[in-house]
Amino acid sequence: MNIAVTGASGFIGSRAVELLRARGHSIRPVSLRSIPIAQQWGACDAVVHLAGEPVAQRWTAAAKRRILDSRVEGTRALLAAFREHPPNVLVSASAVGYYGFRGDEILTEQSPPASDFLGQVVEAWEHEALEAEKLGVRVVRLRIGVVLGLGGGALQKMLLPFRMGLGGRLGAGTQWMSWIHREDLCQMILFALGESTLRGVFNATSPHPVTNAEFTRALGRAVHRPAVIPVPAFALRLLLGEMSEVLLGSQRVVPEAALRAGFEFRYPEIGAALIQILSS
Repeated sequence: MNIAVTGASGFIGSRAVELLRARGHSIRPVSLRSIPIAQQWGACDAVVHLAGEPVAQRWTAAAKRRILDSRVEGTRALLAAFREHPPNVLVSASAVGYYGFRGDEILTEQSPPASDFLGQVVEAWEHEALEAEKLGVRVVRLRIGVVLGLGGGALQKMLLPFRMGLGGRLGAGTQWMSWIHREDLCQMILFALGESTLRGVFNATSPHPVTNAEFTRALGRAVHRPAVIPVPAFALRLLLGEMSEVLLGSQRVVPEAALRAGFEFRYPEIGAALIQILSS
């Protein structure tokens, strides 16, 4: 297939592109920031849409606007570019931020959206992606959790303090963390592209979410260091403001739709996943 990819040079996109090329697909990287999209477009069979402003920053008013616009306006511009020659399928990134923070409640693709900032952003983002269905495009939305891998993402920021023996739980540590190995996420992208009957929402998270305390213990074991120095919730709120709720809030998301569709996770358990990542 000829596949257009936004965010092709990013933490997720670079690995997805590598896997797609290994399978013989032709890749067309598409930038949403510089050259007009229409000038980058060609007749593509599929689109993988991964671009978006990073959420992991202090949420000033300007940052919130960038986070929203990069997803909503970026997706709208992408669809406008392929209106005359629509692809067969659009696999669009989304996020588990859709669900908000719900304590111990198990969240599936059927759970309702939150009314907080991220919930509103993701709902608007997905609405724009769904507009492609009016063009006859099969749309798959992947609600992605915390992506773990080397070279970027949340884990890269955690490694130094943990390797120095300074890691520990965040706040009480009882909050649920919905995570996915980068390899499993990229394989899910390939799965969504290749299975012509798949459409709709899929939670891109491990079938086994963990509490923050469980995660920090597993990471400590993986780097052979103790993980006993907690970070108080108030310190995170002082440092990060509203964005700290992403780290302190609880999301217990399970990939019900992906499992039902027959997707097989290579790294469903946090301990084995972290050991594999850190030994690669």
